[in-house]
Amino acid sequence: MILDQFKLTDQVAVITGANRGLGLGMATALAEAGAHIVTVQHSSDVGELAQRVQGAGREWLSVSQDIAADDAAEHVLEAALKKFGRADILVNNAGIQRRHPSEQFPIQDFDDVMNVNFRAVFLFCQVFGREMLKHGRGKIINVASLLSFQGGFTVPAYAAAKHAVAGLTKALCNEWSSKGINVNAIAPGYFDTEMNVALKADANRNAAISARIPAGRWGQPEDVGGLAVFLASSASDFVHGQIIAVDGGWMAR
Repeated sequence: MILDQFKLTDQVAVITGANRGLGLGMATALAEAGAHIVTVQHSSDVGELAQRVQGAGREWLSVSQDIAADDAAEHVLEAALKKFGRADILVNNAGIQRRHPSEQFPIQDFDDVMNVNFRAVFLFCQVFGREMLKHGRGKIINVASLLSFQGGFTVPAYAAAKHAVAGLTKALCNEWSSKGINVNAIAPGYFDTEMNVALKADANRNAAISARIPAGRWGQPEDVGGLAVFLASSASDFVHGQIIAVDGGWMAR
């Protein structure tokens, strides 16, 4: 049956930044599809996530970790293997944002954004990719952005990092798709999350963005859940190296 291909029963999904926003939406959907959840974040506040995962009848593990640290991915993998004995799905979701005019952009802010939004993504892909290669199977889902295709305003570091995530996704696809690993990316549009509080509060930018979204609204975290389940499941076994926009039609306008 086709619906069986979307089931993730007893698989283990590792998700960075799963305690809020898009990460929480994806973690919830993956748990409801049958996966156990390993969440990785700075904060120890995972109460809502724990309730959702446990409500779906799944197990979960919370790992407090600075994902930008060189050994972060190795620590997270070790914790996942210790508890569950496997790591089937990796979702590189965690990210930060800094906004300044480009001519005034502080180099420390640039480095911070690149380290979290791209360098850490590569290291997690590399470490978990090695483990997946041992077993000849695995699903890696990177979180890109509309700014993987566009430049944005006052966010040069974020745009550069998300372009890099798209390129990395394609590069890893070329190396690993024949070895049983699917590497794809979700490119969210404008979502009503904590990262976009400043945009939502800017009346002019909010109005301009809202007017361009054909669906007539900003996205909600649950809007990415279905795609995350698809890309994590066997239903997407022949989908490789794709950067899939979830944007309410923004890129079509």
